[in-house]
Amino acid sequence: MKKDEEAVAAPSFHGARAAGGKSLEAAVGAQVRALRKRNDITVLDLATQAGLSISMLSKIENGQTSPSLATLQGLAAALNVPISTFFTKYDEKHDATYVKSGKGLLIERRGTRSGHRYQLLGHSVSSEVGVEPYLITLTDEADPYPVFQHEGVEFIYMLSGEVVYRHADKSYVLKKGDSLFFDSSAPHGPEDLRKLPMQYLSIIVYPRERRHSDVSP
Repeated sequence: MKKDEEAVAAPSFHGARAAGGKSLEAAVGAQVRALRKRNDITVLDLATQAGLSISMLSKIENGQTSPSLATLQGLAAALNVPISTFFTKYDEKHDATYVKSGKGLLIERRGTRSGHRYQLLGHSVSSEVGVEPYLITLTDEADPYPVFQHEGVEFIYMLSGEVVYRHADKSYVLKKGDSLFFDSSAPHGPEDLRKLPMQYLSIIVYPRERRHSDVSP
């Protein structure tokens, strides 16, 4: 007999929702579908192995029903995974950072005392890859400072002003609208400040486990 009837006194999770609003049924269903496709199993084969009808499995994969614990155990056995695997996507955290204009977190880095102002506009928390977007302002009192060096890559987009920006053994003239993408493990920084004040966006991307921060204590 197929397990089409879920109205048994087994635990279920009908109506549960993650902080982002996605229902647990939808998250579990999407994970069942992903595991089935990853193992190249047809709907018919998985339904047969788990003791379900095709229509019931379809409802589960589309988040249209709340499967019982017994049903999840059957699916886990058929897919050869722990039952907890079905809940991993539901438990994932998705970071978001919202910063109003002019409210970026002021950060002190090497060069700050040379008239360079750094505003951190966001920060990834749970990802293995670190991303740090900065709004950098160089005041009329700014000094050249071409000696930054850290792991990862960096992208610069000029908003105003003009600068000769040095990277390794080459220099680039950057004006409003210009951009520069480079390996930030080589020495880099503003070498000749031609038009002040100036602003540019700097986005640094690095492998979090190997990052050696150049933020001052």
